[in-house]
Amino acid sequence: MSDTAKSILFALGMCIVCGLLLTAAATGLQKRQEQNRITDRQKNILYTVDLISRDKQYSPEEIVNISENNIRKYEVTPSGKIVAPEEAAGKQTLPIYVYVDKAQIRAYIIPIESQGLWGKIYGYMALEADGSTIAGFTVYQHSETPGLGGEIDKRWFQENFEGKKIVDQNGNFVAIQVAKGDVEKQVPEEKESHYVDGISGATLTGKYLSRGIEKTLSRYEPVSLCFRKNRLRCRLQEREPAQDEK
Repeated sequence: MSDTAKSILFALGMCIVCGLLLTAAATGLQKRQEQNRITDRQKNILYTVDLISRDKQYSPEEIVNISENNIRKYEVTPSGKIVAPEEAAGKQTLPIYVYVDKAQIRAYIIPIESQGLWGKIYGYMALEADGSTIAGFTVYQHSETPGLGGEIDKRWFQENFEGKKIVDQNGNFVAIQVAKGDVEKQVPEEKESHYVDGISGATLTGKYLSRGIEKTLSRYEPVSLCFRKNRLRCRLQEREPAQDEK
């Protein structure tokens, strides 16, 4: 056998061996990777309601423990009623994460999915129990340009959402928009509470994110309206009465 043939066979053998090793590694790590994704999402949910600090490192076990003790996943019916997942079987519902303290809802978190400039943007937005004030916002996955649209995952941008209102002074739904620059310079004073500062050089990212947030908030408007009008109707369907009823 010639040296050339030996070299080709050796290269083919190495390719096969490396391919098998990579496949085995990917398969073996798949479960751990999925768990890491779940933990990262739990962490972002906790960020929105300040149950954990962005300045501290937490182990996966700590994240799971804090989440299980404070956050419960439910479903929202088209009428805005919060029900257990088993009650929603076969119905058109939306997922919702509820921050509960002593059987009383302190805030509710909704998943955000928006089109971005280069791909999908995924995150979470928390609203206070008044149904109109944003408690927090996070982005856990996106494909935006680093240094430009990629700033949406930075703390400074996300903290702009805190305290903003999704309704106007008359209680009408208006959502939240990303301004084309500084809010104080670009938006009339009476509308500032519905806008956040934009990112320099990332106008399109802000535009897409604004549309995505508005679309998502409008889908959850029935439950938000329920909170704004009558919190008792929105309490968890549990045996223990809500704090407001005691």
